[in-house]
Formats: sequence, structure tokens, C-alpha cells
Amino acid sequence: MANLIPSLNPATAKPLNKTSLLPSFFTTTIKTNKKKTNCLSTTISSMNVSNQNLFNNRRQDVVEAIQNSLSNCLSETNLHQTVPILKSKIRGKVRDIYDSGDYLVMVTTDRQSAFDRVLASIPFKGQVLNETSLWWFDKTRHITPNAVVSSPDKNVTIAKKCSVFPVEFVVRGFVTGSTDTSLWTVYKNGARNYCGNALPEGMVKNEKLSANLLTPTTKAVDHDVPVTPDEIIERGLMTPDDYDEVRSKALSLFEFGQHVALEHGLLLVDTKYEFGKGADGTIYLIDEIHTPDSSRYWIANSYEERFRNGLEPENVDKEFLRLWFKDHCNPYEDKVLPDAPKELVSELAWRYIFLYETITKSKFEIPTMEVPIHDRITQNVSMALSSLL
Repeated sequence: MANLIPSLNPATAKPLNKTSLLPSFFTTTIKTNKKKTNCLSTTISSMNVSNQNLFNNRRQDVVEAIQNSLSNCLSETNLHQTVPILKSKIRGKVRDIYDSGDYLVMVTTDRQSAFDRVLASIPFKGQVLNETSLWWFDKTRHITPNAVVSSPDKNVTIAKKCSVFPVEFVVRGFVTGSTDTSLWTVYKNGARNYCGNALPEGMVKNEKLSANLLTPTTKAVDHDVPVTPDEIIERGLMTPDDYDEVRSKALSLFEFGQHVALEHGLLLVDTKYEFGKGADGTIYLIDEIHTPDSSRYWIANSYEERFRNGLEPENVDKEFLRLWFKDHCNPYEDKVLPDAPKELVSELAWRYIFLYETITKSKFEIPTMEVPIHDRITQNVSMALSSLL
């Protein structure tokens, strides 16, 4: 089973500026049961020995912590039973959201979502997503206000209540993807106008778009539905003024995210944003931003060569988990899905942490298990709310 998944390994980095060095990943093939399976090579190229050793030591420490926590994921919370002031719970695919009256308490769990359903639980994933979002929320205040009030726990954000627009703003910089609503899937199936965007003939998978595209979706019962700007207005989902403001913010956020990612050796390929309106009429960025759950990232220094050679980009996101499930079941229709292999789960957890550390240039703090996760969150949320209310 281990040969079915890739693993990150450092190699010679091509600096994007005078100070940035980035590990690169190499795809090779090995034989397993007389079949060739794609995996990332275990060969380490002539990277700076000091950086190589630091990378290897860090990876080893993190993977060990991940493997020790496979049975201790935060898969479910019930704060409405342990924090009296919380009135109700809404269970999303990843986040558990609680109503405190004046604020929302959003707990990011370790649940892994794709194909509009939960596939697995990934150690430390909730903490990675929460802390990644907080970092980006802080860095994008010059573009748009956000709803964050505080973060009393590694997995928790307390936010202002907003009237949420029933539209997700998906921004894309490349033609790629594997889900039914991905740009490559719909283009391959013949679409030449998608969400109001005219698409030229002759595009190929993973090609960079001439300009970033906004491809909004609406939420149906169990999946996302592409929608045009005109349809958003005609259905009364947003007013023209609100749509124009959010459209501008979404494109600006994505352009800024691309710039920051590239400075750190990554390509921000696509992402989704959600917005809401506060009681005073202000439009806020909500939910999450530029996380490995909401976004696709590729390694920058190998993209062009691999694209020319018809190879898939080296990714640092959940795409290989999507592909594994598509290869082993019908994730849209099968009522019961196979369990994700432990090796795949560990690898994905490591990649999320790797992405966090690459983007933020800070060390991810592995949580201690001295206090059970749910008890820790209960204590921290209770203290935070008592000071706010």
C-alpha cells in the first residue's frame, strides 16, 4: 500500500530570489506486483547538506508525531454539551459551528472533505487549517475586513455573526482539477463558457490561464453548482453592488495570495472564498482563506518543465487523496467508501504541515496530549466567552 502514495523529498532548489530555497519533489515509477505505480522518488539530490538534513530531521519528527496521533484525531466536537452558553451546533463537512448569542464559535476539526463528503480524519489538520487561515486573515486586512474576533485555541476561531452570501467565490489561475465542477473536467467535457467566462479552444490540463477567472458556485443540498454572475443577480442571491464588491475583493485576494505564494516557492493554483455581511452592512471575509483544504498549491520551480513534458505538477494539497478515492470507488455515489490507507493519511498530514511552514516561515507547534483535545477546547472556549460576553 505504501507504494501507492507519494512522499516529499528534498532536492536541488532553484531559487526564485536571493534568499528562497525550496525542496522539490520528483516523480518516478517503481514495480509493485508487476504493475508500475507513480510515486515520488526516495533519491535525494545534491541539495545543500545542512538544509537537507534539517528537512529530513523535521519530516521524521513530524511524521512520527502524526503516526502516534492517528487514533487521536479531532473528528467530532460537542461543545454545546460542555459549554453552557453555547446554544446550538451546526456540523459542516470540516467545521463545527456554535452559536453563543453575539458570536459564532468555529471549531476546525480533523475531518477531511472532498467530493462533498467526509473521507477521513487527518491528524493535526484542524490546527493547520485554523492557524493558516489566521495568518492569511492578518496579511489581507488591507484588502478586506474579516470576521475574526479571537482565537482562544489552536483549533478555534471566534467570529462576528454575519449574514452569509449563499455563493462561494472560486478563483482559478490554471486549467486543472479532478472533481465534477473543476475547470479541466468541464472543459474536457466540451464546455467553452463556464460561469460566464469564455474559454478558448486548444487548452490542455494544468495550463496557466491568460487571466485569473472567477467561477462562482451555489450550495445545493450535497454539492456545489456552478453559476453565472447574471444568475446570481436574477435569483436574488446577491445585489449587484454586493456582487461587484465581493468579486473585486475575491480577485484581489487571489492575486495577493499568488504573489505571496510565489515568494515562498509555490504557485497558488485556485481557491475559494466565502463572504458575509455584518449587522452594520460591512462585507466581511469569513470561513477560511488559502488553506490546503480550500486551495490548490503547486511547486513553482518545477511547474514549467513538468508541464512541457506532460507530467502532473508537484502538488502540496489534497489532490492525491481525491485521486486515490476516484481510483478505488465512486466517491459521488457509493454509500460506503473504503478507508483511506494510514500511509496516505500520514503523508497528507505531513504535507499540510509542510505547506503551513513554507507559507508562514514559522514552525508548526505539535500539540501535547496532556489534556484531551475536547477538554482543552472546552476550557479555552469557556474562558474566552466569559471575557467577551
